Amino acid sequence: VCRDPRWGRCYESYSEDPKIVQAMTEIIPGLQGEIPAGSPNGVPFVSGSKRVVACAKHFVGDGGTTNGINENNTEISKNGLFRIHMPAYYNSIIKGVASIMISYSSWNGVKMHANRELITSYLKNTLRFRGFVITDYEGLDRITTPPHANYSYSVELGINAGIDMVMIASNYTEFSDILTLQVQNKIIPMSRIDDAVKRILRVKFVMGLFEKPMADTSLVNEIGSQEHRKLAREAVRKSLVLLKNGKSADKPLLPVSKKAPKILVAGSNADNLGYQCGGWTITWQGLSGNNLTTGTTILKAIKNTVDPATQVVYKENPDVEFVKSNKFSYAIVVVGEPAYAETFGDSLNLTIPEPGPSTIANVCGSVKCIVVVISGRPVVIQPYLASIDALVAAWLPGTEGQGVADVLFGDYGFTGKLARTWFKTVDQLPMNVGDSHYDPLFPFGFGLTTKPT
Repeated sequence: VCRDPRWGRCYESYSEDPKIVQAMTEIIPGLQGEIPAGSPNGVPFVSGSKRVVACAKHFVGDGGTTNGINENNTEISKNGLFRIHMPAYYNSIIKGVASIMISYSSWNGVKMHANRELITSYLKNTLRFRGFVITDYEGLDRITTPPHANYSYSVELGINAGIDMVMIASNYTEFSDILTLQVQNKIIPMSRIDDAVKRILRVKFVMGLFEKPMADTSLVNEIGSQEHRKLAREAVRKSLVLLKNGKSADKPLLPVSKKAPKILVAGSNADNLGYQCGGWTITWQGLSGNNLTTGTTILKAIKNTVDPATQVVYKENPDVEFVKSNKFSYAIVVVGEPAYAETFGDSLNLTIPEPGPSTIANVCGSVKCIVVVISGRPVVIQPYLASIDALVAAWLPGTEGQGVADVLFGDYGFTGKLARTWFKTVDQLPMNVGDSHYDPLFPFGFGLTTKPT
């Protein structure tokens, strides 16, 4: 539950509102299969070899750290933690989630990977979660600062806290040697090992791994199929949020005409599939440019959509003279964030990098303009808002840029609503719906609509 957009993982959270995050646990039956009626509560469920194990993460409070600093400290009362960050875990467990990953972050100074109270007493004993608990990548190492400073201490703390499976990047023998020694010396009780083994085997049995140990590859040719792209394109157009439409409400700019004689497309994110997809795409941090995967950039989508007689001029960062001298009917400016993941995305200022702001100034000061923002979260937009005619939050739409053109040109209407608050200035942060100091640029749940033409 991302409570501060300065966090580099905010796009990995569905909303600042725990209720939306709870609703989105419906992805679990999508991954694992629909849990049969009358299934015992907390027991993992995976229906057959065409399903995969889901993992609810990161337990718990990863989106509540101070100033949104990744892997940092979530300072909140027990009541706050259980009201905001815990609820979606209840839904996940009821839906038979098979695994839960622990967060790098701390709660009130205690590392989650060492928090026996929350992992064993609460998650396993109170909520009766029967799947397995896994560390994050090198999560045990990071119990100490600096990481791996006292690994045997970290192993003892983490395993005794209730962790069942350990994610290790390279040196797994070091872990198994230390663990074996600690069990032999009764530092870690055998009952703890039995619990971990039982939980891991339970998931493997439920998955049918012992009957079919290898992955079922029968669906591999469907990856990236037209049917999947069509669904992704629908998801794009339904998730776009229209934040402004026209300098006044009675003169909307969107949807724009496909038959304009000449239009300008500008901005660093207009012809960049890597930026459209963001981090965790093909590579960890994502990439810039159009060589990472197959898809449709927003520029290409616009060209696909307009009338054959319409001239589409693309210039990434045009100067004022160019814009004024070309007699454009209107301009579509696509700017936003580069690709990033995890700590690399932490940002204390949340500004759109240059030349984004210059492009907005040069274009929107000279011609009617629609600004499309590609970003993993709300960013600073207030300084430019007065000069912008229409503003669209497109988030990270991924490969199917055609979904953006679908609504800009009126083949479909805008329907999306903000799942997170759009702030005025970063000084307001953290600011979430329901806060006493709530004074957003665009409130949670906001979104203008248009009718298809």
